[in-house]
Amino acid sequence: MRAFPERRQRFRDEPSGRRAPAGKGEALADWLDGRVGLFTMAKANLRKVFPDHWSFLIGEIALYTFVIIILTGVYLTLFFKPAMNEVIYDGRWTPLNGIRMSQAYASTLDISFDVRGGLLMRQVHHWAAIVFIASMLVHMMRTFFNGVFRKPREINWLSGAGLLILGMFDGFMGYSLPDDLLSGTGLRFMEGAILSIPIVGTYLSFFFFDGQFPGTAVVPRLFTVHVLLIPGIMLGLLALHMILLVYHKHTHHPGPGKKNMNIVGPPLWPVYVAKSGGFFFLVFGVITLMSAIAQINPVWSYGPYRPDQVSTDAQPDWYMGYSEGLIRLMPGWEINLWGHTLVLGVLIPFLVFPTVLLVIWLYPFLEAWITGDRREHHLNQRPRNAPTRTAFGAAWIALYAVLLAGGGNDLIATHFQLSINAITWACRIGFFVVPVVVFVITKRICLGLQHKDRQKLLHGRETGIIQRLPHGEYVEVHEPLSPEEKYTLTAYEQYLPLELPPSVDEAGVARKLSFKERLRVLLSRSYFGRDGQIAKVTEEQVAEHEEHEAEEAEERAEETQRP
Repeated sequence: MRAFPERRQRFRDEPSGRRAPAGKGEALADWLDGRVGLFTMAKANLRKVFPDHWSFLIGEIALYTFVIIILTGVYLTLFFKPAMNEVIYDGRWTPLNGIRMSQAYASTLDISFDVRGGLLMRQVHHWAAIVFIASMLVHMMRTFFNGVFRKPREINWLSGAGLLILGMFDGFMGYSLPDDLLSGTGLRFMEGAILSIPIVGTYLSFFFFDGQFPGTAVVPRLFTVHVLLIPGIMLGLLALHMILLVYHKHTHHPGPGKKNMNIVGPPLWPVYVAKSGGFFFLVFGVITLMSAIAQINPVWSYGPYRPDQVSTDAQPDWYMGYSEGLIRLMPGWEINLWGHTLVLGVLIPFLVFPTVLLVIWLYPFLEAWITGDRREHHLNQRPRNAPTRTAFGAAWIALYAVLLAGGGNDLIATHFQLSINAITWACRIGFFVVPVVVFVITKRICLGLQHKDRQKLLHGRETGIIQRLPHGEYVEVHEPLSPEEKYTLTAYEQYLPLELPPSVDEAGVARKLSFKERLRVLLSRSYFGRDGQIAKVTEEQVAEHEEHEAEEAEERAEETQRP
């Protein structure tokens, strides 16, 4: 069998066996296409459809700020010196002249005051990191509330959660590099958490700091991890995230013409590319404006790190604030066993810290186990149509907020003239009470919104117009919904709660049910039972009610025409 017959035929038709002359650009494009299939790949992917909704821009903000972090980070590495050998500062910041400090801190001051544009680049880098993690968290919660994590996007959910957690740790390492008093206090905080680990804590601390804290190797090690290791892993996860996004297609919100197996929206080229390109420069401009007018991390005000000192108002960036809150809210409990001390006041928060993240990270697999749904889902859910999940997410955010407030209890006390002990105890109680209260309230709100949708489908939209009937009765005029609105309100599915099998099987033998099976049925009833959702209005019910309304309208018209 002849290989590539169409290619040989093409050259046979040409007199010299060569293609017609082309311009340099066309020749280069043809050369690339012959080796990597550039045109075929572009033709297949540039016409991909992307839905158009403002909430999808949150993920783009995360992507663009990550690009900004990489660009500014490369610039800063040209001038930053990750070394802890001591030098005597003699630079433009005169209040610190003659002060002994590390090379890392001195180079940070040089970047801020001697390198052209260095301070702006530092601030752009720091602000971009804060916005990056904030946009990732908001994007993650948006996908959570819309149920985007369902099959086939479980891996994409895990990769996004991994990006968020790695970004948090990379940000912590980044603001620890200048070796100022604030960042050194954060490292001392981390050392205490490592030392609280039973048996191996001291060994891990010696390994990490290369001896006693602070040692002379922590900044070079943090620099390597911050610049090479974690960003490299994040680039791999980001590539996986984007490849799966293109492969699985984008989800879209319910609406006319939008179904589970189609995508409605503009094509990637040229509409979406043009909008995304403009949005990138808009994000870059806003970040630069924030960096130019809002000061962040003024390391020259804190001074170089000294192990025997701590700065006032020492607070980490917001995304690590909940870890600070866990430490501050936990009582200083200790247990002495066999000559060893377990510092529970640090160990328990150290264990709760990853648990808070893992609870929201692994939740999709719990819901998939409860529902047993193995179908693909490409249509987003409205948060109100999943009351228990929405309430769970709101409770998680409330817990995060309580811990964030606990991490800043000293600032709240000084700014509002309150007792720091009262704030601490309020946050301790709130740690257990607030998520439960928020869960109950959010679930009731979702059920109320479901009931409102049901009433709108059956009776139409309230107009506020009161009409008096001939026999004296006052009724409110309702405006019927459009077919598009009806479709949007009914474009979702409701799960039925699971039921326990009979207590005995067909042979009359008592059936043994495991705890796992009973738990699944219990959770299913909680999610999809009578108290977990409002029964969805079917098309038959809507048609029947509309027919009944029409009959009543005819009767009222006849009564009006009677003398």
